[in-house]
Amino acid sequence: MTQNTNSHICPICETTDAKEFYQDGHRDYFRCLTCNLVFVLSAQFISAENEKARYDLHRNSPNDQGYRRFLSRIFLPMHRLLAPGSHGLDFGSGPGPTLSKMFEEAGHSMAIYDRFYASDPSVLENQYDFITATEVVEHLHNPKQELDRLWACLKPGARLGIMTKLVLDREAFSRWHYKNDLTHVCFYSRATFEWLAARWQAEPAFVDKDVILFYKKNYAF
Repeated sequence: MTQNTNSHICPICETTDAKEFYQDGHRDYFRCLTCNLVFVLSAQFISAENEKARYDLHRNSPNDQGYRRFLSRIFLPMHRLLAPGSHGLDFGSGPGPTLSKMFEEAGHSMAIYDRFYASDPSVLENQYDFITATEVVEHLHNPKQELDRLWACLKPGARLGIMTKLVLDREAFSRWHYKNDLTHVCFYSRATFEWLAARWQAEPAFVDKDVILFYKKNYAF
């Protein structure tokens, strides 16, 4: 993923009206006044090697029932909306793909993609009935490019499901453990996803506190 050369440009809407939002001992955070994204300066991203080392510590597994319960918050509302035998993509599947297996167990066919663990760009050239991105969009260095690419991979009438924790306000952000993970570089609010939905001419549904489903209408974006 290529980083933005101007760290003050919002990596979602590409406007230049981002303002200082918060600062801690590790990083500076800016908030875009157009789409409300909070983001870290690109110069403060950790290296790819350190990023992968962090992910290698994850012990998520399809055999972990607690992890399956966590993923069920996006699996269940998405599955209820799908036709039998739908074809999906789990983007950011991680070192222990689990959500894809849950959909396969429910009768759907799945592809997976992960920058570090399943880096097959050919899957991003196909069309899908649904795409999931669970606890991944906060890691994206170029979220506009990556999210637009996923949107283009959806058939008309398809759905994109995103799970990520949402920014509330500066006071809550100051106490928020989510920002302390140095692999997290973009922090979204409800307003950010509403901005994306308007840009995509999509219908968003906030089905849980950190789960958003987008519906791609039956005409081209």
